[in-house]
Amino acid sequence: MRHLKLLILPLILLFNSCTKDLKPIDYSEINPNIFPKSAADLDAMVNACYYPLRGAWFDGIFSTSERGVMFLSDATTEILYGKYGDQQTASLQNFRPTDELFTRYYDDFYNKISRMTSTIDLIQRSTVSDDLKKRAIAQVRCARGLLAYTLFDLYGPIVVAPLEILNNPLQEAPLARLTNAEMVAFIEADLEAAATDLPAPQDAEYGRFNKALAKMIDIRLNLHEKNWAKVTALSNDIIGYNAYSLDVNYKAMWDLEGAKASREVIWAIPCDYAGTSENQWQLMVLPANYPGKGGFGTITSTWWFYDRFEANDKRKEMLIAEYTGTDGITYTRANPGDILDKGPLPLKINPDVDRTTGLTTVDIVMYRYADVLLSKAEALANAGAPTAEAMELVNVVRRRAGLPDKQLSDYSSLAAFNDLILLERSHEFWCENGQYRADLIRHGKFISRCQVVTQSTFTGPNKVLYPFSLKAVSEGKGKFIQNPGYN
Repeated sequence: MRHLKLLILPLILLFNSCTKDLKPIDYSEINPNIFPKSAADLDAMVNACYYPLRGAWFDGIFSTSERGVMFLSDATTEILYGKYGDQQTASLQNFRPTDELFTRYYDDFYNKISRMTSTIDLIQRSTVSDDLKKRAIAQVRCARGLLAYTLFDLYGPIVVAPLEILNNPLQEAPLARLTNAEMVAFIEADLEAAATDLPAPQDAEYGRFNKALAKMIDIRLNLHEKNWAKVTALSNDIIGYNAYSLDVNYKAMWDLEGAKASREVIWAIPCDYAGTSENQWQLMVLPANYPGKGGFGTITSTWWFYDRFEANDKRKEMLIAEYTGTDGITYTRANPGDILDKGPLPLKINPDVDRTTGLTTVDIVMYRYADVLLSKAEALANAGAPTAEAMELVNVVRRRAGLPDKQLSDYSSLAAFNDLILLERSHEFWCENGQYRADLIRHGKFISRCQVVTQSTFTGPNKVLYPFSLKAVSEGKGKFIQNPGYN
């Protein structure tokens, strides 16, 4: 201790002697007169808002691992089944406030909404041109709208901190969650403003936001709220851009360069081997003995889901129901081992056998034109009754899958048509962005479908929303209310 004191004494004297003329600097504060001042500065700030929306195991909300929205969302439906761990928790809908993978989306990402709010303010107060400001803010507002919608879909209304609170970080101010109406208005305002100032689809850089994406997210929001007239109008807007059409080859969209070459993909997340943005899907679904290059085999589909496809459905080909492993054994439904016992392998994307790591360069397809067509069909039917136009939109998507047309006379009741829409959505969008969970909830079948497929005794009406963590509730100091059924 004596030697330690002798060492500390000169340091104290040094700091006392050299700091009397220095003024403290708060490096957490960005002076808009200094930054941003150029297009490059704005790009850096905008890129920071794209950052949490990428695929990355640690800090990307759209990771294709067990930490991503698609994986766990589809695992709560018949599309995926997990035999252990968080995957099984999802499949049995047995999630609780202590299950970190189900609470982390809010805990890890809600503060990114606050960062985007502060970023918009900084851009508005900067000295760059109004045109640069407008283009940058449109991207940030689209990012904020997408992230806010994603969290709203999983948890219901969340806390959204106003700018005046964010500008006073040292002042403790526990906040309540927004009401449902406030949450919807907040998201819609962002998406509508973004759609106004983002580039048209034909002019947007691949992987960046455009007008059609903002309106596609708005479609998802209005499907959530069953605002059928708005869904129809937004769908017509996207159709009116004349920028998209269904690709002839469904499977090709998930080839190595498929999304880039597609006329159907509205937005995809670019991925690379370096892990700047990661796609780990083959690693998740392929067993270790899969020929070419295997993975961890953490999840499969279900035979219940597989059996609902029509025999000639081209979308079914991407569910691997038979393969010969590196051990020389041919695995089938009749001879599943412990690999295909619950269902086929939901590969969907190119296996990328030449990949040098567990990652792949196959981009993560998030939103497609087929979603616009099926969303409009659902909206038209639910605005009154199934129509010939609504059925034709369904049949356009079915024809691409190699299937015969459905007849309106066989689906003239709204219940029958909605069952058809739900089935087509599951077959069209499995293992994409996890939206089928919301589809089941919207049609009132989320809980009952889990009970039919898994016989779970853990599910219940409250499971249509994920729980918040105990930490989030505690920090709310009585203002932040947990979702019902989790107290």
